[in-house]
Amino acid sequence: EVRLEESGGGTVQPGGSLTLSCTASGFTFDDYAMGWIRQVPGKRLEWVSAIKWSGGITDYAESVKGRFTISRDNAKNKLYLQMSALKPEDTAVYYCVKSPAANIDANGNFPPVNSWGSGTQVIVSS
Repeated sequence: EVRLEESGGGTVQPGGSLTLSCTASGFTFDDYAMGWIRQVPGKRLEWVSAIKWSGGITDYAESVKGRFTISRDNAKNKLYLQMSALKPEDTAVYYCVKSPAANIDANGNFPPVNSWGSGTQVIVSS
């Protein structure tokens, strides 16, 4: 059974930083691309970032480029999202997601998703 468990969410002031973690189990982690998707209540889901199986290629939504960094540790089955210069509009539930694909093309065409974590809340507020 695929399990994705996020942690690291919380409340932070504008301009602050936060790092999200995702612990994966139930599948061969380094066979698949992974990513982060967020949702603001009442709004549609938004891809935030994706990373290929080896970590060598990453992609980001325009809204977070230069502020967020995705990474993975395949030895520990962990995915990370380092967020800095946070803005109130980054407030959302952040989901760790698994793709059935191994690679991404890093051109804004985010990969398909076949598994989701339960999400972790990030609130950016003064």
